[in-house]
Amino acid sequence: MVTISEDALAEQPTYTESSQNDVVLSVQGVSKKFCRDLKRSLVYGVQDITRELSGLRGSHNEQLRKKEFWALRIVDLELRRGDALGLVGKNGSGKSTLLRVIAGLIKPDTGIVTINGRVAPLIALGAGFNPILTGRENIYANMAILGLSKAEIDERFDEVVEFAEIENAIDSPVQSYSSGMAARLGFSCAIHTDPDVMLIDEVLAVGDVRFKAKCHRKLSSLLELGKSFVLVSHQSHAILNVCSSALYLSDGKFIATGKSHQVMTLYEQDLFGGQGHVADNQLSLPEKNEEDSKGIDIVQIQFRDFDGKTLKNVDVGSDVVLCVECKVHKAYEGINLFMPVREIGGDNKLILHMSSYYDNEKINLRPGNHEIRLRMYSLGLKPGLYDMKVFLKKGSFFTLDVVESFRFQVSSPKDLITRGTYYQQRAWEAVCIDENAC
Repeated sequence: MVTISEDALAEQPTYTESSQNDVVLSVQGVSKKFCRDLKRSLVYGVQDITRELSGLRGSHNEQLRKKEFWALRIVDLELRRGDALGLVGKNGSGKSTLLRVIAGLIKPDTGIVTINGRVAPLIALGAGFNPILTGRENIYANMAILGLSKAEIDERFDEVVEFAEIENAIDSPVQSYSSGMAARLGFSCAIHTDPDVMLIDEVLAVGDVRFKAKCHRKLSSLLELGKSFVLVSHQSHAILNVCSSALYLSDGKFIATGKSHQVMTLYEQDLFGGQGHVADNQLSLPEKNEEDSKGIDIVQIQFRDFDGKTLKNVDVGSDVVLCVECKVHKAYEGINLFMPVREIGGDNKLILHMSSYYDNEKINLRPGNHEIRLRMYSLGLKPGLYDMKVFLKKGSFFTLDVVESFRFQVSSPKDLITRGTYYQQRAWEAVCIDENAC
């Protein structure tokens, strides 16, 4: 069961009357249901078409029939000109369904979608291409479907081909293209239709690194021109870097909306909260039997401030001490801690690796309880949930003890970071260097 804090729900965006003229997309009370049984689905489809042709389509759309379920249930959103909205949620939460309703690919059972301008659905790049036709022919067919005249396509044709980087293959059948080439062509066609609203469903995950960067630069330039888009992504940094606000769906239902970093924090808490995450950023381990111990045992991991107070909240930019308490059974020299950190919900890449061995710090321990403390000045991790392994080793090879997973959360109550991958401590000043102007 998803839980929502009152503070998160309080972050609802408000729209004044003067801003309504800038609204390019409005979704009001949209619901969509599907049937899990193919035969029943066909029967229901015929019934719905018959009712609609008879003018009877109405209140029955609010009710579920046998084997039906709500893929979306009463979802509202507004998107203004120049805004980027991140759409987040687990697989099956209704994100792609909502984009398809907005794009007009499927009809909602209830609610209204209002669009002021042209929509470019970047949902499945290249999915509408005819494999037998050439790249040139597909450009004209695809962009015509998206609403451009032949004269407009002629004017933009060279730009489309240049951006897609397929000059040598433009007159070859698309079936001879690699998946990357088809994706580049599909993306190029969509963005060169001069859309007012772009619907982007994980398509930026395709292609090589250089092309991804090129796509992000193009999207940024379109935002500066006042274009708007809705971005679906499971990568938190993609939402945080691009979108100023986000909307969170779960099982087709609206959960929360607001600033992107606050919504992403709530989403990650719900997603990983039931998998061993410790809310107060500390972990206590049971004492080992003598036969299971290799001489030193990790018994507790926690964060404290520089005054020694245990921290339940670890904030971006704060000075913290990571404390690893050990029970030592016999004297050791040359003990080292290795602590790789990965972001939960990201692409599982290594974010940070801290090691006393790499820092050339020698730790010698005598029998008894000891605490190894690592002072971290101005914590640079962005808001989110993290998973850290803790290896206690003799030298750099022989492992004495290991904690496979210590999960902790970093928050940003002062909104110190909403974009980027880390926080840089900083101070601003303006200095007059022109004597005549001072």
